[in-house]
Amino acid sequence: MSDLTQKPATELAALIKARTVSPVEVMEAVLGAAEATQVACNAFITLDGERAMDTARTQESALMQGTADGVLFGVPVSVKDLCNTKDLRTTFGSLYYKDNIPAADCVAVARLRDAGANIFAKTTTPEFGHKPLTEAPLYGRTLNPWDRTRTTGGSSGGGAAAVATGAGPLGVGTDGGGSTRIPAAACGLVGVKQSLGVVPHDQTPDVFGLLAYVGPIARTVADAALMLDVMAGPHASDPHSLGRDLQGLAEAGALPMDIKGKRIGWRTRMGNERVDPETEAAFKISLGVLESLGAELVKRDDPFENTLPVWGPLTFSIWATRFADVEQKLGDQMSDTLRRWMGEGRSFGATEVQSAMEARTRLFRQVQSWFQDLDFLATPTLAAPALPADQNPFEPVMIDGGDAGGLRDGWYPYTHPFNLTGHPAVTLPNGFTDAGLPTGGLQLVGPWLSDADLLAASAAYESAQNWTNRRPN
Repeated sequence: MSDLTQKPATELAALIKARTVSPVEVMEAVLGAAEATQVACNAFITLDGERAMDTARTQESALMQGTADGVLFGVPVSVKDLCNTKDLRTTFGSLYYKDNIPAADCVAVARLRDAGANIFAKTTTPEFGHKPLTEAPLYGRTLNPWDRTRTTGGSSGGGAAAVATGAGPLGVGTDGGGSTRIPAAACGLVGVKQSLGVVPHDQTPDVFGLLAYVGPIARTVADAALMLDVMAGPHASDPHSLGRDLQGLAEAGALPMDIKGKRIGWRTRMGNERVDPETEAAFKISLGVLESLGAELVKRDDPFENTLPVWGPLTFSIWATRFADVEQKLGDQMSDTLRRWMGEGRSFGATEVQSAMEARTRLFRQVQSWFQDLDFLATPTLAAPALPADQNPFEPVMIDGGDAGGLRDGWYPYTHPFNLTGHPAVTLPNGFTDAGLPTGGLQLVGPWLSDADLLAASAAYESAQNWTNRRPN
């Protein structure tokens, strides 16, 4: 039974379809792992085991009757508690919504259910997903399964802890500045931020200024690609999704690309000063792997400014507007970090926000210009492995014994840019430190709407490595 918790979703789906294992066996194993993960890491806000077992029994009957349908039939999936789930508590990590029961699934979750996925839990998130450390007044702090003195990152930290420990092979995350890729990298997983609009985002009130993406957390590229394929496609709620009917995503993740002759640009800095030595060493080894597969590596050392001054005014001003009523009602029961950044958002004037919007456009054009002579871009995902669990978001991040700057501009300067520009980005496991922590991930980025090619290139890198089978104890 424990072996079932370590199998990828693609294999589980095939075993269930072949009746080698039953959906009930799979869910029992995953719920057992989830209970252990909850004790060790505090990864879940809501575990819906009874209903998940009822669904599994119904699926088993359908399987025996020959009516089973869907590429994820019987596969357990957890969902970050920022995403609406019908009749299943969705709190947004906030005491304000601690009893909130949505009447409908968000689009991405509805599509997963239609594909046969069994939603069994809601995973932890900082309040409204506002920071890269997964903790909130509602539930406490989520810990990294590789080292419980370390953070999972955030804001999809619960989903990353769950997938890493075998509490389901797939997790739905969201990514507004790196929130899928950060915890995936900190926990040794695959995390995808697809091109803008590939997966509809029907919950955001600010769709035309969208920086946030709903995407997969998985242990393998093939699993992430299959999940993305299910969630992708146009929907009337999201204008960015209209016309975004990408084909072959699942197949791309399952069939590694021959990257011989592909030009891959690389950067170790994106407006940051310091990178952890083990993280940088792992990144250089990753570049060597890509080169050994036949890729042509191109160093990109043209000037690049840290994008926090662009991301910050846009994001903090959105929070100040969107959560003002919640702050008024909760007062100091709201996360102090969120209240502080909302205050910063209120301090920006209209011209500062407009200037940030214009800077976003310039950033897009700069990044897109790179792909005139590159097929992909490679960077680290994080500047250092997982930080201490009690990291103060307002104190400097210490890397290699020195002050690396703030939490956002110092630890993950590599992720923000592509939320702003809309380019697809994937983080991949790329090794472990001497202390046994994931090194911080390899990020591959592609041109707009090159998601299938990016997944296939990611699969090529993954096939040359052996990190996917290494799991926390």
